[in-house]
Amino acid sequence: MTESERGERLARLIARRGLASRREAEAWIEAGKVVVNGEVVHHPGTRVDPEVDRIKIDGRALPSPPRRVYYLLYKPRGVITSRRDPQGRRGVHELLDGVSERVEPVGRLDVNTEGALLLTNDGALAHALTHPKSGVPKRYIVKVWKVPSPRILSQIERGKVYLEDGPNRPCKLRLLETTDSGNAWLEITLTEGRNRLIRRIFAAVGHPVSKLRRESFATLSLRGMERGELRPLSGEEVKRLKDIAAGVRPQSAGRKKGKGFARAKPKKRRGAKKRVDRKRRPVK
Repeated sequence: MTESERGERLARLIARRGLASRREAEAWIEAGKVVVNGEVVHHPGTRVDPEVDRIKIDGRALPSPPRRVYYLLYKPRGVITSRRDPQGRRGVHELLDGVSERVEPVGRLDVNTEGALLLTNDGALAHALTHPKSGVPKRYIVKVWKVPSPRILSQIERGKVYLEDGPNRPCKLRLLETTDSGNAWLEITLTEGRNRLIRRIFAAVGHPVSKLRRESFATLSLRGMERGELRPLSGEEVKRLKDIAAGVRPQSAGRKKGKGFARAKPKKRRGAKKRVDRKRRPVK
C-alpha cells in the first residue's frame, strides 16, 4: 500500500466520528478548519490514519469513535428526512428525544410518505444497505386513483414501466382492497431505492398515488408502533441487518451457522398407501 492509499478520506472519518455529515465535513476542510499533524489541509480527500495522525477540528482533537446505535422510527407524513429545510418544515431529527449520538436516516422517505425509517451512526452498514446492488426489500402499502387492471399490475410486477431514468425492476405487487369510491389499496415490495419511485411508477400508468406508507425495511417492521414513535433495535435485529448487508438473503438473515440438529423422519402411518409420483401433463 502506498502512502496515498493508507487510512481513509478525512471527510469520511470526521463524519464517522459523529461530528458532522459528509458534506459538512468537506465544507470544514475546505474552509481551513481542520489541521493534520500541525498543518492545515484543504482537500476533503486527504487520506489519514487516526491511529497515527494528529487531527484537530477548530482546535479540538478528533474524538474517539462513538458507540454504534440503531433505531427504527415511524416517520409521520409531513416530516422531512433532511436536517435543514429552506421551507422550515419539521425534520425527523426533531423526533429523536433521548438520542445523544448523531444519527442519520438510511435512505429517504419523501415528505408525504410515512413509515419505517432506519436511523444509525453506523456509516458502513448504512452504505451497504442503500447500495444499488444490495437488493434490500422494502414493503409499502399504497392507495392509488382507480383500480389498476390486471394487465397494468402485471406490467409493474414484470418491471416494464419505463421512466426517465430507466425501467423499474421486477417487484412483488398485489391488490388488497377497493374503496367505495372506486380507488384501490395495494401492497408493493421493491428492491431498489430510486427517488419517489413508487409515485412515478403509478403516475406513469395512469393511477397516481394519494397515500403511501412503508410497512417494512429489510427485516424491520412497523408492527405495534405508532406514528412518531422511535425504538432502539434489538441485538438480533442488528445482526439480521448486518447479515443482509453482507449478502445474506433476508429470509436467512440472523440464523446461526452450522449443521444444527437433524430432523426426525416422520413415522409411517399404518395402512397408508405408498405415494406414486406421476409426471404432470402440460396444459394444452
